Amino acid sequence: MPDDAPNISRERPIIRQLDDSAINRIAAGEVVERPASAVKELVENAIDAGATRIDVAYGDGGKTLIRVIDDGCGITADDLPLALSRHATSKIDGSDLLDIHTFGFRGEALPSLGAVGRLTITSRCDGAAASLRVVGGEMEPVKPAALSRGTVVELRDLFFATPARLKFLRTDRAEAQAITDVVKRLAMAEPHIGFTLRDVSGGGEGRVTFRAAPEQGDLFDALHARLAAVLGRDFAGNAVPLDALREGFRLTGYAALPTYSRGAAVAQFLFVNGRPVRDKLLIGALRGAYADFLSRDRHPAAALFVTCDPKLVDVNVHPAKSEVRFREPGLVRGLIVTTIRHALAEAGHRASSTVAEATLGAMRPEQPAASADAMPRVYQMDRPSQGAIHTARQAQAPMGFAEQPSARFDPVVEPDSAAAPDSEVTRGADERLPLGAARAQVHENYIVAQTEDGMVIVDQHAAHERLVYEKLKRQMAENDVASQALLIPEIVDLSEGDAGLLLGLADELARLGLVIEPFGGGAIAVRETPAILGQVNAEAMIRDILDELADLGQSQTLQARIEAVLSRVACHGSIRSGRWMRPEEMNALLREMEATPHSGQCNHGRPTYVELKLADIERLFGRT
Repeated sequence: MPDDAPNISRERPIIRQLDDSAINRIAAGEVVERPASAVKELVENAIDAGATRIDVAYGDGGKTLIRVIDDGCGITADDLPLALSRHATSKIDGSDLLDIHTFGFRGEALPSLGAVGRLTITSRCDGAAASLRVVGGEMEPVKPAALSRGTVVELRDLFFATPARLKFLRTDRAEAQAITDVVKRLAMAEPHIGFTLRDVSGGGEGRVTFRAAPEQGDLFDALHARLAAVLGRDFAGNAVPLDALREGFRLTGYAALPTYSRGAAVAQFLFVNGRPVRDKLLIGALRGAYADFLSRDRHPAAALFVTCDPKLVDVNVHPAKSEVRFREPGLVRGLIVTTIRHALAEAGHRASSTVAEATLGAMRPEQPAASADAMPRVYQMDRPSQGAIHTARQAQAPMGFAEQPSARFDPVVEPDSAAAPDSEVTRGADERLPLGAARAQVHENYIVAQTEDGMVIVDQHAAHERLVYEKLKRQMAENDVASQALLIPEIVDLSEGDAGLLLGLADELARLGLVIEPFGGGAIAVRETPAILGQVNAEAMIRDILDELADLGQSQTLQARIEAVLSRVACHGSIRSGRWMRPEEMNALLREMEATPHSGQCNHGRPTYVELKLADIERLFGRT
């Protein structure tokens, strides 16, 4: 045996009982990961105490000072020492660990903070105020104090008792951002409570970095106002409300339109019984709900609130209580996916208002280059050549539209005929519709329509691609997916557990065109595959489905592949860029967009049209 093995000793190890100080510091390492963790625990205690206003202050990213002031019920002088003892809590009586209605319940936060920092608690209850200080786990005597109401918890010099932890903290700015994120999540969970966050680095009153006043009204009104204050009015104005109930689980909240997507998953806020969580199941369900509307590099924005009987969810599976376990995870996932998809379908052709704002910003005059050597602006794509336009016009035969003569549509020409009054009436009626009446086609790709109070610019290819795609999906849902029988069934060897899992989903897979049968042991036989996929690697597809089942408990792999093919078919079967359209064709396209759900974005999540109000256009020309 080599002598340099550090973990192997020739002497018999001795089992020792650690002292309370070491135990508390070890436990604190699980509960208090960083300053934001301490803020989370203290603010949750304030919420559990019935506070209506909570003031949080921090210094140097929370490393030197964290102070939380609330107007809750307070703690009596006799209970202060007990509150700083491990596993002492007023939240539960210990008889049922599944029936939990509060944020905290373990009784670990305060003693853990006192073990690694300098903690002072001042609280008023029953007409008297008292203060207690704990330094590195050593508790001082209770002293009288002056306080008008509630509780003040002050934590200084976090991790001074465990200096090694300080080396692993990030910069003050990063830690401050983490604190802000925690406070904002709790503010969304409790819209009827007022929150104030201050940065007091350097002393004094500091500066307010976040403020949210208590909201009034019912649940949805208060939540909508709070989300506008926390996430911005753009999110609140471009999100659809959610409210659904299924077998004891209720989903409420707001989900943003697909055209209001983000480049990273920074605007996804998930709550279970009011508790902010970062749960893999819920994140996967949210992603699955938008799978048909966003490309892989875009992420949805949403604030989802799942409420249920506490006995249906276990919150005691992670020290930070950031993960949960549902008794019926498939039911929760299905509730999220179907509710969001139905809400987005009810939004119809609607696209986010930020699309118009970005368009107006692009129309403003460009700033001159900083120097003569500055690089010229690079555009995403160039205009097609006349040859390419002619070839595209001759080659394509779009679904539902006859090929037109090679003549440009000349807009707004008043015909000298008796039908003129009828045409004027028709145009006036169309202008009152959401997408207005077509007036022109520019660059053989964009339809310009006039509405009562502005104008709409439609990308004809992207819009028709979505319409064709939705039609193909409806046909597939009505008739199931056609399958093709394999001349020789493909045998896939799996473990018995994986084979049993797949065979349990055999009926669902068959509706999607994949027919499997048991083949003895852990092997399965793939007899039919979806015809629309053409020649496929059945074994690779089976293993992809298994991987997704292991990760999320449910697989959308096969359906996603089929929908990807339908999307490509829709792309090739839609109106191409460079095709001239007659006025009646353009109006027919606009009317179909108004009647088709999800037509506000193409198959990749990009907007299919931009709406500009007349007031915005006039402002561009300085007419206001």
